[in-house]
Amino acid sequence: MDGVIVLDKPEGFTSFDAVAVMRGLAKERKIGHTGTLDPLATGVLPLLLGRAAKACDLLPDTEKTYEARFLLGQRRDTGDITGAVIGEDETPVSRQALEGVLGCFRGDILQVPPMYSAVSVGGKRLYELARKGVEVERPARPVSIHSLELTAYDPEARAGALRVSCSKGTYVRVLIEDIAKAAGTLGAMTALRRTAACGFTLEDAHSLESLKAMARAGTLTNALLPTEALFASCPRVMVSPAQAARFQNGGWLDVARLRPTEPLPDGALCRVCGPGGAFLGVGRLALHTGRLDFVKLFLPQ
Repeated sequence: MDGVIVLDKPEGFTSFDAVAVMRGLAKERKIGHTGTLDPLATGVLPLLLGRAAKACDLLPDTEKTYEARFLLGQRRDTGDITGAVIGEDETPVSRQALEGVLGCFRGDILQVPPMYSAVSVGGKRLYELARKGVEVERPARPVSIHSLELTAYDPEARAGALRVSCSKGTYVRVLIEDIAKAAGTLGAMTALRRTAACGFTLEDAHSLESLKAMARAGTLTNALLPTEALFASCPRVMVSPAQAARFQNGGWLDVARLRPTEPLPDGALCRVCGPGGAFLGVGRLALHTGRLDFVKLFLPQ
């Protein structure tokens, strides 16, 4: 089974748990995912089955969108409601004050990864060190916050909600902690739902129960999206039968002989489609050499 199944990940599951369950349902050993979601989080988790799993290291950096809930006045060791309370603060924060600091976090910012994360430092996963009570220095990393909106806030309960669109690698729980700090208090994330990732939305997603029902009925392929959907944001080029054969053998293609469906920017990853529109794989455009270099083949052999 080759392609993409978008799971609406339930709370309490790790991304690894989701992959393990899908292996059983699809009877497919090769399954990957497009980005880790914490057990607390729910929502869009694209699972890559069969040959589509080869796309994991090639996916375009499309923005991800989240709806997050938070509570001010507390700091947790994990950054979210699942952790132990390690700080409290009773400073009142008005909605106006909270709105006033959001602008500091829109655009390109630096963010320090949390200790409870899968980031590696010195060959060790941070969460492994955190579980031993060890904290290490983590270099700040650049991330982009494309949009940030306060969608709800109750100053009495000190609880609210944010809608965030951001680049991959962004930790929303760290964003909430940093926003709270800028507003003069502490904060922790209480819920997180990913509503879009890799060009897929909740409308494309299936609940785990519905996928189990499809598997029992033998209709799981109804949930399968084509591998090409992972590269929908990439330019598409049509090639002749001779070019298709060359590409399938790992050869580069002459840019002057391609039939693009849109402008081709230098360095772009391109979808290569053969006669009849069949998706063959992806190539990298190198205008300075006049070539579309072979990157990876996805056509079943």
